[in-house]
Amino acid sequence: MAFYMIQAAYTGEAWATMTQNPQDRSVPVRELAQKLGGRMISFYFCFGEYDVVSILEAPDDIAAGAAGLAAVSPGHIKAIKTTKLFTVEETIEMMRKAGGLAFQGPARG
Repeated sequence: MAFYMIQAAYTGEAWATMTQNPQDRSVPVRELAQKLGGRMISFYFCFGEYDVVSILEAPDDIAAGAAGLAAVSPGHIKAIKTTKLFTVEETIEMMRKAGGLAFQGPARG
């Protein structure tokens, strides 16, 4: 299983609806992750460019991509960003592999 950070921004209409009818949006995200064979690890509302951030565990990139596509399809999300995350152990393995490789940079004129 792989980890993904999903960031999303709601439309003004979605915010208007939720201020009139407050709701826990983590519930449908959790259910969506489970339908794709994964799980929601965390879900937060936040300040900034995006309104929510969620960490999901999914079987693969296809499942993570499907989650994003399914989430935006109702039209209440105006922007979404999916970032694949790596554990410390995976990153250390990347460093080890990179350390054994030689790569020539651009030649100076």
